[in-house]
Amino acid sequence: QVQLVESGGGLAQPGGSLRLSCAASGIISRSYVLGWYRQAPGKARELVASATRGGVTNYASSVKGRFTISRDNDKNTVYLQLNSLKPEDTAVYYCSAERWPGARDYWGQGTQVTVAS
Repeated sequence: QVQLVESGGGLAQPGGSLRLSCAASGIISRSYVLGWYRQAPGKARELVASATRGGVTNYASSVKGRFTISRDNDKNTVYLQLNSLKPEDTAVYYCSAERWPGARDYWGQGTQVTVAS
């Protein structure tokens, strides 16, 4: 079965940085879009960023210029670099594998990101 396992979450200061990783295993199409969603308490899960195998990326307007998504196709791993963190970035972050952005085909277990002083 497909598994997506996130790591790298934790506590960061406002203006600080974190780097999230997600390792994919099991049977999954190498052409799937890999990405990251997040969900804050009381809010809907939202797409943060996505990346195709060929390197085409997409970002939510709220994180554009601050977050960077990348993927290592040989390692079946996707990363999210979170810079200039704000308290409103606090959420559980989930990695995803999708036929197209928003398809929500596969999910990781999530990793908590907390931004506070």
